[in-house]
Formats: sequence, structure tokens, C-alpha cells
Amino acid sequence: MTVEEPYYWNRQIAYLHKSASLYYNDDYLKFLVDTVWKIDRPVHMIDFGCGFGHLGLRLLPFLKEGSTYTGIDAGTKLIDHARHLFKNLPYEVEFVVGDFLSLPINKKYDLAVCHAVLLHMAEPMRMLRKMVDSVKTGGKVIAFEPHWNGNMASHHFQGIDQSRIIPLGLLQELFERDAKRYGKDGNIGLKLPLYFNRIGLSDVQCRVSDKVNILDPEVDREIAAQLYEAITFTDPGDIEPFIQCLIERGMLPEEAHRQYEAEKLLSTAFTPSVAATYAAGMKITFGNVVEQIQLDQQNIQTALDLP
Repeated sequence: MTVEEPYYWNRQIAYLHKSASLYYNDDYLKFLVDTVWKIDRPVHMIDFGCGFGHLGLRLLPFLKEGSTYTGIDAGTKLIDHARHLFKNLPYEVEFVVGDFLSLPINKKYDLAVCHAVLLHMAEPMRMLRKMVDSVKTGGKVIAFEPHWNGNMASHHFQGIDQSRIIPLGLLQELFERDAKRYGKDGNIGLKLPLYFNRIGLSDVQCRVSDKVNILDPEVDREIAAQLYEAITFTDPGDIEPFIQCLIERGMLPEEAHRQYEAEKLLSTAFTPSVAATYAAGMKITFGNVVEQIQLDQQNIQTALDLP
């Protein structure tokens, strides 16, 4: 399959629900729909890598009556869950199981969207090409994607030295090496405005998700407990395979040991009693299809050659 480990996400439905709550306030999404994107009529939206239909659930309440939503995902359990979630909602939706790169798109949509999908792809420009091709002239392509370097820097844990648990320099180098070696880029969110420009979209802009999550068990233990479950970090497990994996990804042995100790400390020091804040800072890039864009391999390579 084109997307890394599509069936892995079939087993992560609970995690996806929890993490989805960390990114956006509803009033900000309404602001994007009404004021930034100026969507003032019913639209037909297609979601590439839709998961359980998260973007449909978030955006449809703010779109004009008569809008429709089509979601495509490789995960059969995710699609089944999406159909269940939408079963009694007053929206016209369609869900399709399949590889969105090979699946034929037989109609043109007003909006093509994706959420945290491009970072998992070795050839993200192929998906952007498919998204552009699925949109009619005057429509929009919208990608919600992370910038891992910024994401990792956007945690605060009270009473814990941040440099001990999140060594940003090591992680930055690791992400960069992974992108060069595998093509999968966790920092793609901040590169997409340039990619969108270079594939021929017009009026390209980028916004940042607004939500800052506040975990303060001394003030509201219930809310803090819910956020803790969404943010909590897992134990890195046995040291030897963890370090070997990082060495294979380009870290020196002493760097891999430091990263292991950092993740081990974070998994144990961040408990439900620790106050914390977290801002995901998801990058939201969008641009208009002004005419049918024809992309050849040279165009795609030019975009990918961005530093």
C-alpha cells in the first residue's frame, strides 16, 4: 500500500479519537470556513486518508446545507467506524475503502482535503497531484499537516527540564535523516506552502491550528485526566532494540542512548499529577485550482528539490 502501515491505523481508532481533540477549537474552524476560505454555498468535499471521518465531523457542521463528504481510506475498520459515526447524522456522505493513489476519482469536487497523511508518504507529491486532479477549477486543496520540530518544542511539563525529556537537536537531525533516506517527512507541514506554489496552485496561504491544551490537575482534575490520556507517552521498551533502530536511522550510539533515556524519563515523569501545556501547531495549507494543472515529472521533482 502507498500509505505506511495502513492496517496499523485500523488498530489505533481510540488513539486517533483522543489525539484529534488536541488540535482545533470549533470557533477557529468556523472562522476558517466563513472568513478565510469564504465558503458561502454548498460544496462537495473529498478527504484523502479520511480515517474515521475526523475532518468531515469537524467541518460539515460549518458548511452550508447540501454539502457532501466523501472519505477514502485503506483501513477497513476505520471506514466501518466512520460509517457507524455518521449513520444517524444529517449529512450526505460516502466512504470508500482503497488506496487513494490508485483508486480512480470519477468526478470533480469543490474541496480536496487531507489530515496528517502526507507525512507518512514516501512520494507526497503524487498525492498532491491526485488531490489537484480531483478538484474543479475554482476549488481548493487543503492539507492539515504537522511540523514535528515545532510540535516537539511545543510541550511544557511543570517541574521537568524540557531538554532532558525532549532533546530537540537530536530529534531534528533524526527527522531530517529520515526524510532523506525514506522520503517520509514529519516536517512537511511547513514545506507545503512552497510545494503548493510550485505545483501551480494560486493564492496559497498557511495557517496554524489554534488550540493550546492546559492540563492542570490542581484546578480541574477531570479535564486534566482526559487530556493526559490524549497526550500520554509510551514507554520505549527494551533498550537494545530501541537503540539499534536509532543507530540504523543514523544516530551515533551515545546519541541513541541519550534519546532512550529521554523517552524513558518522559514516560515515567509525565504522570496524571503533572501540570502541562501542549500546542500541536498543525499547519493548515491551502490554495486554489485556477485551471486544470498538468504536472509532469520535472515539475514534481522541482518541488521536491526544496531544501
